[in-house]
Amino acid sequence: MQKRKGGQIVAEKKKKGGTKKKITKKKVTKKGSAINAMDDVTRLEQLLRSDCPCIAIVTHEEEHALQLIQNALMAGKREFSIWSASEGIRGGFFQNDEEEQALQQATESPNVGLAGLGQAKPGSVCVALDLAGHLKEGKTLRLLRDLIRKFSRIKSTLILVDHEDKLPPVVASQARFFRISLPDEKEIRALVTANLRNHHHKSPIEIGISKRGFKAVIRNLRGLTRQQIETIITEAVRDDDRFTDEDLNIVMASKRQLIQKGGLLEYIQTPLALDEIGGIQRLKTWLSHRKNGFQPEAREFGLAPPRGVLMLGVQGAGKSLCAKAIATAWQQPLLRLDPSKLYASYVGQSEQNLIQALEQTEMMAPVVLWIDEIEKAFASAASRSSDGGLSQRMFGTLLTWMQDHSEPVFLVATANDIEALPPELLRKGRFDEIFFVDLPSASVRERIFEIHLKKRKRDPQKIDCRRLAQASEGFSGAEIEQAVLSALHEAFGQKGDVDTDLILAVVEQSVPLSVTMAEKIDALRRWAQNRCVPAD
Repeated sequence: MQKRKGGQIVAEKKKKGGTKKKITKKKVTKKGSAINAMDDVTRLEQLLRSDCPCIAIVTHEEEHALQLIQNALMAGKREFSIWSASEGIRGGFFQNDEEEQALQQATESPNVGLAGLGQAKPGSVCVALDLAGHLKEGKTLRLLRDLIRKFSRIKSTLILVDHEDKLPPVVASQARFFRISLPDEKEIRALVTANLRNHHHKSPIEIGISKRGFKAVIRNLRGLTRQQIETIITEAVRDDDRFTDEDLNIVMASKRQLIQKGGLLEYIQTPLALDEIGGIQRLKTWLSHRKNGFQPEAREFGLAPPRGVLMLGVQGAGKSLCAKAIATAWQQPLLRLDPSKLYASYVGQSEQNLIQALEQTEMMAPVVLWIDEIEKAFASAASRSSDGGLSQRMFGTLLTWMQDHSEPVFLVATANDIEALPPELLRKGRFDEIFFVDLPSASVRERIFEIHLKKRKRDPQKIDCRRLAQASEGFSGAEIEQAVLSALHEAFGQKGDVDTDLILAVVEQSVPLSVTMAEKIDALRRWAQNRCVPAD
């Protein structure tokens, strides 16, 4: 019965979502959702009708990109050919099979291949696969530029499909970049269903997943490419020839690994409960009041979903923990965006990296997005430094997204240096609130000592945490944690156990940041006094 029930679930999903072909022909107009396959075809058709001489597509899904191009060409009668270094020129304007086979062998060289594509009739569409890597050679680059110029005259189009964005600036400036969208939930459902049926046809599998579990799988596959989705489902089924609710853990773990490989976004493990975070009582109250802000009932009540907070404060005072606290309180995944990984050496690639990261984040919604030390990423946008305007363009892209995105993504930005922040970021309305995370008070320091002792399997009742709190005036939460760790190392070296006197000795030997950088911290506190809401 379970197997039959699971089979019915998948069959019902298949029937509701339709076949893959039907999904690509049906336009979904849900506001704020990523552009689906049909929209991709329409956008590419429009681009081809504009007689753009060069289009660049950067993707790891080459097969999907080629299918997309062919679908876009179905409405017209334009000749179509493909070049690759492994197979030369295929299809298009050479109709004789023997002639085409001979051509393929003769045009595997990039230079000969580009010359061959130059013979295309007016109005043709030619595709070159992985050509960017060959453009370091001067003659190849020259031939490509000549081909683009010729195609501009004869109303033909060259589509460059590459797995990396490494076009030379002189080519990138002439190309129109086309982004393939990530699949929406309807397409994901169709992909998963088709993948399960293919496995079942090859070798019978048991499908015993519940409707709730199936929805959770689909939801957790958002933000991934079509190829990644098929790989994850294959991994889930391959080991035991079953697809059940238990496979949700495999899906989540596989997704986490894939996101980490991408490098732009990172999954962050969050505490199990807010009790594991000391202080920030005002922030915790604020979070509890907005916990249900993403629910439909909130919209009906007239409330817009919460959009984000900016966390300013002393270094080591717990801004990162605040980001984790938000994800914990709302029971949402936490993604960290590392701004330093966005910047690339090729023209346009940095902006594309940011757009890709934000699009992927939206596809995973609801989610908390954390940008740590945001002032370091966009400092040049504030100082107007000479980086060719890159930081300003990146900053503008982020501001536009913050203003326009409609998916439930809550942005948490943390910063240490106020002076480095672009003024536009602090304007009222960019964030729901700006919180200031100050050094912990005595009662909070006592609680932080208790948390870190308990975390390291020590009974806080056996340690005079109040005495330690009084002795650690001016210490940040990170410095308190380090004091506990140092005391544990001392105790381990002495083959004893940690006690109040040992921790106290470490504290008295330490010089906190509030002393070494007293002037800067005092200035930060004065600035935040009437401009920010205290987190605690």
